[in-house]
Amino acid sequence: MPNPSVISPEANFLFSELSSYLKREDVSELQNAYLFSQSAHSGQFRQSGEPYISHPLAVTGILGKLRLDTQTLTAALLHDVMEDTHVSKAEISDRFGNPVAELVDGVSKLDKIEFQTHADAQAENFRKMLLAMARDVRVILIKLADRLHNMRTLEVMRLDKRRRIARETMEIYAPIANRLGLNNIYHELEELSFRYLYPTRYRVLSKATKAARGNRREVVTKILDAIKQRLKLSGLDAEVTGREKQLFSIYKKMADKHLTFSEVLDIYGFRVIVKDVPSCYIALGALHSLYNPIPGKFKDYIAIPKANGYQSLHNTLWGPFGTPIEVQIRTPEMHRIAEAGVASHWLYKSSDADLNDLHMKTHQWLQSLLETLSDSTDSLEFLEHLKVDLFPGEVYVFTPHGKILALPKESTPVDFAYAVHTDIGDCCVAAKINGENAPLRTKLRSGDRVEIITASHAKPNPAWLNYVATGKARSHIRRFLKTMQYEESAKLGERMLNQAFSSLKVDLQTVSETQWEKIARESGAKSKKDLLADIGLGKHLPAVMARRLTAHPGESLAATNGASDVITILGTEGMAVQFAKCCRPIPGDSIVGFIKKDQGLVIHIQDCPTIAKNRGGADNWLDVAWGKGITRQFEVSIKILVANQRGVLARVAAAIADAGSNIDNVVMDGEGAYTTMTFMLEVRDRHHLAQVMRGLRRIPEVARISRMKG
Repeated sequence: MPNPSVISPEANFLFSELSSYLKREDVSELQNAYLFSQSAHSGQFRQSGEPYISHPLAVTGILGKLRLDTQTLTAALLHDVMEDTHVSKAEISDRFGNPVAELVDGVSKLDKIEFQTHADAQAENFRKMLLAMARDVRVILIKLADRLHNMRTLEVMRLDKRRRIARETMEIYAPIANRLGLNNIYHELEELSFRYLYPTRYRVLSKATKAARGNRREVVTKILDAIKQRLKLSGLDAEVTGREKQLFSIYKKMADKHLTFSEVLDIYGFRVIVKDVPSCYIALGALHSLYNPIPGKFKDYIAIPKANGYQSLHNTLWGPFGTPIEVQIRTPEMHRIAEAGVASHWLYKSSDADLNDLHMKTHQWLQSLLETLSDSTDSLEFLEHLKVDLFPGEVYVFTPHGKILALPKESTPVDFAYAVHTDIGDCCVAAKINGENAPLRTKLRSGDRVEIITASHAKPNPAWLNYVATGKARSHIRRFLKTMQYEESAKLGERMLNQAFSSLKVDLQTVSETQWEKIARESGAKSKKDLLADIGLGKHLPAVMARRLTAHPGESLAATNGASDVITILGTEGMAVQFAKCCRPIPGDSIVGFIKKDQGLVIHIQDCPTIAKNRGGADNWLDVAWGKGITRQFEVSIKILVANQRGVLARVAAAIADAGSNIDNVVMDGEGAYTTMTFMLEVRDRHHLAQVMRGLRRIPEVARISRMKG
């Protein structure tokens, strides 16, 4: 066993490399951290058989290449001691300072908390990690380096564990690295994930690429020489390099475009680095005079940088022998940011405006994560929002004042509204795209100019959840709906409890606050209002709760049967009262209420076929009746059998419109002489429905008409 007080040759080599940019006292501090970590991990080994200290040393080496500061490198050496040894956060703080202790704590997993599933545990880990990351971005840099080394040594793991870790890396860590502009780490994580997720595909593609490499070497050399020569003739001093595309990039192209390997011609890319921005555009013109550009393939990320700060000109050209070649043109500063992203702050100490802008964008993204985190009720929901926000594809749209906003692909005006400000999203009622009115579900495209129209009385619509693309929009809409449901459920719960109290001949107002608090506590609710909301959502039976609230010590809590009052249904109760989809009750129908857990009160028609089997639990059924003066529209389904004749659908639709009803949906089925039409209509009540059906019966082609129930 190695002596824990001796620095290994590998560690000495690393400290020698780090001394190229760190002060002597900083290297000495790292040596102390190494010895501390080595002692803490003494006797521990990785699954490969290596001493455990080899892992934190490798992680520190990855971060050293980004020239990160001493605190980050110290935390990297110590990043597993809290999780895998008996060392406490306080001990790290006393020995190496509070900033280092905070970094180590941010990276550590939550192993000491019990979770129901692995998914819950992982989601909570991400939640904690990103909370720490929002305070200090260096947390995620350590975590990414940690994951990169684990991926490099993944072959020693069991097959199922390999696949799980690779999938997690592909879905979360690689996109985070991309979002932070850590290009090299991003591509390596993607490549390693592909290797372990699809080992057979990886092997086949690797073999095919090696075979093609020899055949194409001559072509690549020819293109490289031609580009250098043309740029020289244009008076540009440029550094030109050719690179082979990564296997995962080739695989993704094959999968997305349904191509075979032989059809993916551009497996090589070329990078041109010139001295300044004007030279980038001169180089672009020079290359266009050498090879024809492919229409629609030019992207100007200099004028409109990516959200992670990345800048370059991208273009695809027709090379010799009809081979498409991809070219990136950038300046040395752009290249530094492209390689190191947010870490370029430490890599290149400068007051560069681009770097400051990049850090501002990163800070804004992290703050939006914090906002989403506070809005999400559980870790899995937060993880879902995070995955949405990590989509690599982006569209760039303009505000009315000309400011550019980067949004994920598939974003809509609602996403845009929430990206501008939460209040604008909440009050959004309409949108104009490029000066013309457009539906809120319209997919935005790069270059669109978007204007949001708001109204003070407006509120988020549940239907928005079907088409919003950003985690921020989804999280705010859900939070609003949960709050609205809570308020409505509490009001409904109070009405249901009032009904139960009436049957006991007791006034609800006579229950003391002390009794409310006691029963709420015993029922797992935080307050009286929470208890009422739980009753409205069907988590507690109102009759049983009424008995508990009025019971004296030792008295039986047997539920009362029957009720003297009925609950009035107005149709304006919102999410707390639902109308059953099976029978679709409308005012005028004889109705009954069923308390369904977590859904509240569900209203059925009394003769609905689907409720017969649920009649058993008498306490779950409530007497309900329609209120007066109901003005809203209700959905109802009707089935019409019509003779198959030209124009019959138009005549049926016209008759429905003449009766003042709106068609939500229509389904047609049938061949030969007759067709069955099933309509979903909006009506006020039974009287209105009868009026619609009378109008339809006057059409000669209508053979039979009926309302659908159950």
